[in-house]
Amino acid sequence: MITIKLWQGRFNKDSDSLFEEFNASIFFDINLIEDDINGSIAHVSMLAEKKIISETEKNLIIETLNNILKDFKNNLITFSYSDEDVHMFVEKELIKRIGDIGKKVHTARSRNDQVCLDIRLFCKRKNEEIQRLLNNLIKKIIEIAENNIDVIMPGFTHLQKAQPILFSHYILAYGQMFYRDLIRFKNNYDLIDFMPLGSAALAGTTYDIDRFFVSKMLSFSSVTENSIDTVSDRDFILEMLFNIAVIQMHLSRIAEEFIIWNMDELKYIDIDDAFCSGSSIMPQKKNPDALELIRGKTGRVYGNLVSLLTTLKALPLAYNKDMQEDKEPLFDSVETCINSLLIITKILETLKINKENMLKACSYGFINATDLADYLVQKCGIPFRDAHFIVGNIVKYCINNNKTLDSLALEEYKQFTDLIDIDVYNEISLECCINKRKSYGGTSKESVLVQLKNLKEKIEN
Repeated sequence: MITIKLWQGRFNKDSDSLFEEFNASIFFDINLIEDDINGSIAHVSMLAEKKIISETEKNLIIETLNNILKDFKNNLITFSYSDEDVHMFVEKELIKRIGDIGKKVHTARSRNDQVCLDIRLFCKRKNEEIQRLLNNLIKKIIEIAENNIDVIMPGFTHLQKAQPILFSHYILAYGQMFYRDLIRFKNNYDLIDFMPLGSAALAGTTYDIDRFFVSKMLSFSSVTENSIDTVSDRDFILEMLFNIAVIQMHLSRIAEEFIIWNMDELKYIDIDDAFCSGSSIMPQKKNPDALELIRGKTGRVYGNLVSLLTTLKALPLAYNKDMQEDKEPLFDSVETCINSLLIITKILETLKINKENMLKACSYGFINATDLADYLVQKCGIPFRDAHFIVGNIVKYCINNNKTLDSLALEEYKQFTDLIDIDVYNEISLECCINKRKSYGGTSKESVLVQLKNLKEKIEN
C-alpha cells in the first residue's frame, strides 16, 4: 500500500524509509511555519482577488491556516519525517481539515518559490532583530564611553604597551566596528526585500496572478525580476551569514581583550559573577566562560558561511535539493549571533572599570617614548629619525638602570642631548600625551567628544 504524498502521482512505490528520513527537513524548517502560513494567506488572498478561487474558499482557507498555526503553537499538532517539510506539513493539515478546497492553496506556486518566500520573510525578521540588538549595543558602548571619558589606559600594539589612550577612545573603537555591522545589515535588508512568490518552479506560471499584490500584502518593497534567478538565489543568505561572521569576529575580539583585561595580572576590568563559571576542582576559580563561548562560537559561524558557499559553488540552474542545506547554517548562525549580542550587552551593563589599575599600568612600559621623540622634533628641531634613535638609547639606558622616562633626572637626559630642558617632563606627562593628540579621530578628550557626538547622530538616524 503506497503512503500517498502530495507529489506521488507518478510513483509506483513508497520512498525507502532511510531516504525518507534523509530527505526530510521538517525538524528544522518547522521554524518557518509562521512565515509559511503568512505567505499562504497572502497567496490565496491574491488568488481570490484574481478570481482564481472564490471569496468563500479564500476565507475558509485563511481561517483554517490561522487555526493550524494556533494549534501548532499550543502543541496540539505533531509531525514526523513522513511530513517531509514544513510546506507539505501545512498543506496536508489544511487538506485534512477542509478537504478538496485545501488542495487549491498550491495553485500557481511551487515549493521552489514557496521556500524562497518563507526564507526571505524569516531573514527580514531576523535582520531587523539583529539591527535592534546592534543599536542597543552601540548605545551601551556610548554610555560607557561617556561615563569614563577621562579614564587613562595603556594602548597596545602587538599586545605590547604602545601609547597612552583614553578608555573612552578604546571602547568607541568597538562602537565603530558594530556601527559598520549595522550598516551592512541595513544593506542586506534591501537585498532580501524582494518578493519571490509567483516564480513557481522556475519558469513562472500560466495563471493570471498579481505578484505585486502579494508583495504589498507581505510588506516587501518589490518583486524579483527573473524567475530562474529567483528560485536559484541564495546570495542574500550568504551575505547575511557573512555579516554575522563579521559581527562574531568583532565580538570575539572584544571578548578576547576583556578576558585579558580581566586577568589577575592586569585587572583593568572585572567581569560580573553572573557571566562567569567556577571550576569543578579549583574552588578559587572564576572563569569568564560567557566571553570564551562567544569567542569559541565564532568558529562555527565561520563554518556555516563556508558550508553554504561550498554547497552553492557548482550548482546548475535552477532549483536543486542541495539548497535544502541553506537552512540549518542560517538558523544556527542567526541564533548564535542574537545570543552573543544579548550576552555581550549584558556584560557591558555590569562591567566594572578599574580606573586606578589602568592608570598605574601606564607608569611603566615607556608608553610616552613617542612623545619624547616628538618633543625633540618640535622643541629642538631634530629630524624625527634622529630623535627616534636618541629616544631608543634613552629607553635602553632606563631599562639598564631600572628607571622610567618620568623618573630620569634632567642631567641624565642631557647625556644624550643638551637640547632637552626642564619642560620635557610636562611634554611626556600622560595627560599631555593624550590631550596633544587632537587629530580628527585621535585619543584626546576633544577628539573623543567629537566621536561620541558623531556616533550618536548616526545611530539615531
